Amino acid sequence: MDMRQTLQKSKRIVVKVGTSTLTYENGRLNLKTIERMSWVLADLVNQGKEVLLVTSGAIGVGCARLSFSNRPNEMRKKQAAAAVGQAVLIQIYQNFFKEYNQAIAQILLTKEEIENQQRRLNTLNTVHTLLELGVVPIVNANDTISTYEIEFSDNDNLSAMVAELIEADLLILLTDIDGLYEKDPKTYQEAKRISYIPKVTEQIHKMAGQEGSKFSVGGMATKIQAAEICQNAGVHMVVASGEDPTVIHRILGGEDIGTFFEGRKK
Repeated sequence: MDMRQTLQKSKRIVVKVGTSTLTYENGRLNLKTIERMSWVLADLVNQGKEVLLVTSGAIGVGCARLSFSNRPNEMRKKQAAAAVGQAVLIQIYQNFFKEYNQAIAQILLTKEEIENQQRRLNTLNTVHTLLELGVVPIVNANDTISTYEIEFSDNDNLSAMVAELIEADLLILLTDIDGLYEKDPKTYQEAKRISYIPKVTEQIHKMAGQEGSKFSVGGMATKIQAAEICQNAGVHMVVASGEDPTVIHRILGGEDIGTFFEGRKK
């Protein structure tokens, strides 16, 4: 049996969308992509699925709103940009999801909410209740009060931790590349996309690059780290291009799109 066919049975789905997908090169929001994303996720809820969105972009959008030419190096400016950008992002999401009569909720997380037992339980109870009510929780790192995520991580790892926390069936990472390649496709035209990875190995880690856009921190390396978290938790994961968010429907239909990391059930 083609392992991708198992994705058709996914009930609880986490979708993570990166800064490079949500914004243009100048850091301003790509409203067309966000609107289409809102429609796709609302449609999944209408199908009876439970959907959680992990969104990047707060710092990038804040930088654009504050007229920064690049992502600042100074931590307090990054946090200020996150505070400004978060307000803009959730307002935009609210406007678009409202068009499809879909309720959303905002959840800002730090590493402590995942690792501290009581906070973890509180977070889990909130998310479960929202999903039961048919609400789409929109999660982002709380960069205004925690510098850990800004300095050491990004939302790829956060989305994997959230997928593990809520025991999701599938995590979809939407980015600016259509999967993991055996070598850099921007440099080597003959580079081949890797369709299926049953287990993350040292060789897979070596294939991953480190670079993101000037407004983001992620790269393929963080997605491989996220894949390890998911595989160990028994959560399937797919990395795919977010240029057209309707790719989510195709992934759930079992099409050979992006790179599929199989979750290993314990």
